[in-house]
Amino acid sequence: MSENNNKVNLNELNQLNSTIEAMSEENEDTLKNMYLTFRLGNEDYGIEIRYVTEIVGMQKITEVPDMPGFMKGVVNLRGQVIPVLDMRLRFNMESRSYDERTCIVVVNINAAQVGLVVDTVNEVRNICEEQISPPPRTAGAASAQYIQGMGKVGEDVIILLEGQRLLFEQEIAALNF
Repeated sequence: MSENNNKVNLNELNQLNSTIEAMSEENEDTLKNMYLTFRLGNEDYGIEIRYVTEIVGMQKITEVPDMPGFMKGVVNLRGQVIPVLDMRLRFNMESRSYDERTCIVVVNINAAQVGLVVDTVNEVRNICEEQISPPPRTAGAASAQYIQGMGKVGEDVIILLEGQRLLFEQEIAALNF
């Protein structure tokens, strides 16, 4: 992202979306070990690129009654209404106001489009299997379900998410996917 200001600009989003689109046209082997990385709070997260459809800037979110707290509502993305979940709330982090760096990462979960609100997107990274450790053991923590592993990149650790498990079965059923 640009260093000269804190705003995610259209050019940066277009570049990332072009990278994602080009990769999605390639075969599964090319996508292996490729992750879109993003930031929540002070931590970096990654999701396999094969689950990512596109990245969009913040949009007007229409709240829907009786949704779980982490479900912010829905957005109209080119005529398609998609549910949006705030990843900070999903991970029981403190909420914060959305700003010009906040983005929606559109992913496929169980063949349905879902928007993930993240603090900011970073880049697409190659993280080889040898660089991935199993997630830490958390006794009975439900969140363990959606952590695929811990990616070690230099001195940094990126929490890698399991794209198909970001919603529990009962949550998917409640959203009528």
